[in-house]
Amino acid sequence: MFKNAIVRLPAPTSINGLTSAKLGKPDYKNAYKQHSDYIDILKNLGLNVEVLPANNQYPDSTFIEDVALCTEKCAVITSPGAVSRRGETEGMNIVLSKYFEYIESIALPGTIEAGDIMMAGNHFYIGISGRTNNNGADQMIKILNKYGMTGSKIPLKDMLHLKSGVSYLENNTILVCGEFADNEAFKKYNRIAIDSNEAYAANSLWINGKVIVPQGYPATREKIEMAGYETITLDVSEFRKLDGGLSCLSLRF
Repeated sequence: MFKNAIVRLPAPTSINGLTSAKLGKPDYKNAYKQHSDYIDILKNLGLNVEVLPANNQYPDSTFIEDVALCTEKCAVITSPGAVSRRGETEGMNIVLSKYFEYIESIALPGTIEAGDIMMAGNHFYIGISGRTNNNGADQMIKILNKYGMTGSKIPLKDMLHLKSGVSYLENNTILVCGEFADNEAFKKYNRIAIDSNEAYAANSLWINGKVIVPQGYPATREKIEMAGYETITLDVSEFRKLDGGLSCLSLRF
């Protein structure tokens, strides 16, 4: 169960963030409202939410998940693969030190973004992508091992991040789509296959027994409910325009 979350408000410059979605520029006012609704849901699910101020210098900084991995035993400050995002880690050591006794970090030339890391119990799947390289993944696995946890690498072909196409819903159940649907690494789990036309909803978010599903993907929501989960829908359309999903918007621990 999660107790805390850290989020960062979207900056007005976020409309100029990195994206390959080709869905048009986000509407900042709407993005801000969607983010506020996201915070309300986290609070309603029992989390203490720390809200960090917007950072205009870094348009993608609202996607705070990428800059740190929070585990039960330590926090790890990442090394973003997108050069324009590397300054986003500044100050995270101070923020995380309020919650964690042990804080580690990944060093260049290793790169890793936590959107490429999926936690399943004490094991962490790490996607090797355009943002996360083998060096960064190997550093992360070494840190995890130091604290009694394990990690393994999953090569990506098409997805931006690992969690763009697979999400762990606890209870030995995962959402999968696209290149991950038949991946041997995930065959031990109860797999909920997401249709390609609802691929964005593969990044749904389990928090304390409920699953937040992006609004507009009814087939995915129905499959999750049929698997025994209670769902909550949230409109995150403006963040989709920036290649961001539900998990990207918070650190949860």
